[in-house]
Amino acid sequence: MVKFMALTKVQTDESNFLQSIMLGKTWRVARHIFCLIVIILFNYIGKQIFVEPFDTYHQIWMDLFMFAMFYVNMYFFIPQYLFKKKYSQFIFLILLSTFITYLAMILYDQTFKKYMVNAEDSYNLLHKGLFMFPFFNLVLIAATTAIKLFQRWLTDAERINELEKENLHTELEQLKNQITPHFLFNTLNNANVLTQKDPDKASEVLVRLSNILRYQLYDSARSQVLLSSEIRFLNDMLNLEKIRRSNFTFTIGNEGDMEDFLVAPMLFTNFVENAVKYSADIEAETFIDINFRKEGKVLYFSCINSLPLNFKKENNSVNHGIGLNNVKRRLELIYPNRYLLKNELQDKTYEINLKLLL
Repeated sequence: MVKFMALTKVQTDESNFLQSIMLGKTWRVARHIFCLIVIILFNYIGKQIFVEPFDTYHQIWMDLFMFAMFYVNMYFFIPQYLFKKKYSQFIFLILLSTFITYLAMILYDQTFKKYMVNAEDSYNLLHKGLFMFPFFNLVLIAATTAIKLFQRWLTDAERINELEKENLHTELEQLKNQITPHFLFNTLNNANVLTQKDPDKASEVLVRLSNILRYQLYDSARSQVLLSSEIRFLNDMLNLEKIRRSNFTFTIGNEGDMEDFLVAPMLFTNFVENAVKYSADIEAETFIDINFRKEGKVLYFSCINSLPLNFKKENNSVNHGIGLNNVKRRLELIYPNRYLLKNELQDKTYEINLKLLL
C-alpha cells in the first residue's frame, strides 16, 4: 500500500513584496504620492488653454477636483456603498460627483475665458468637454475602485491564510492530545501489571515512565524536537514493553549524523504503538526492528514487527486504527508534499517505511 501526498505549495517573495506595497504601512505615503503624481501628469497632457498664470491656476483647479474625486471615492463611496453592496447608490453618487466636477470646470472656464489663448477654446471646452471630461473622470474612478478591490482581495486572502493556519494549529494540537492519552493509558496499564507481578522491576518501570512523562509534558509541547530525543523516547517506551513481555526483543538503529536534526514531536509513536499491538504473541518470539537513516535533508524511517502465529493476512486491521489515522493527518498538515508513506503486510511481518524531506 502506498500513500503519497502530492500537494503544490507556492510561496514566493514576489507575492509577499506585492502585499507589502499594496497593504503595508511602510509604503502608504509612497502609494499616495505615486497616485497624485499620475493625476497631475494626466491633467498636464494637452496644449496650453489660458495665458499664464491662469493656465497654472486652471491646472491646479482641475487637480484639486480630481484629488477630491480620488479620495472621496476611495474612502467614502467604496467602503460605505460598494463594499456594502449598495450598488445603485454607489453608481448614483459617482454620476452626481462627475456632473458636479464638470460644472466646476465649466464655471472656471467661463469665468476666465477672456484669458484664453484662443477664443475658440471656450466653445471646445464647453462642448467637447461635455464628453471628454466625464470620460477621464470615470477612468480615474475606475482606477481607484480597481485599487481598492485589489487591496480588499489581498486583505481577504491574508485573513483566510491566517485563519487556515490557526485552524491547522488547533487541529494539530487536537491530534497531539488524541495521541498522548492513548499512549499514557497503555503505559500505565503495563506498569500496573508489572508492579503486581514483579516488584523488583517496579523501580525500573517508574524511572522509564518518568522519562516518558517528562518528554510528553515538556518536549512534545514544542513544534519540533531533536530526533535524538525522539529516539530516546521510543527506546524507553519499548523497554517498558520488553519488561512486560519476556519473549519480546527490539532494536533501534540509526545511520548518519542525527545531531541537530529536528522533527515533529511524537511523530513515530503511533507507528511503534501499532507495532507493539500487532506483534503481541504469547506462543512465539516477537520482535520490532526500527531504523533511522539520514541522507542530507531526507530522513528515512522503517519499522518492522513480527505478527502472531494465528494472524490472518485477510484481517487488514493492522493498516487501520485511530492512531495511524492521526499520524497520517499530522503528516499531511506538517509535511505537505514532503513525505512518502508505505506500509506492507507480509505473511509473518508488517513493515512501515516513511520518507521525510525536512
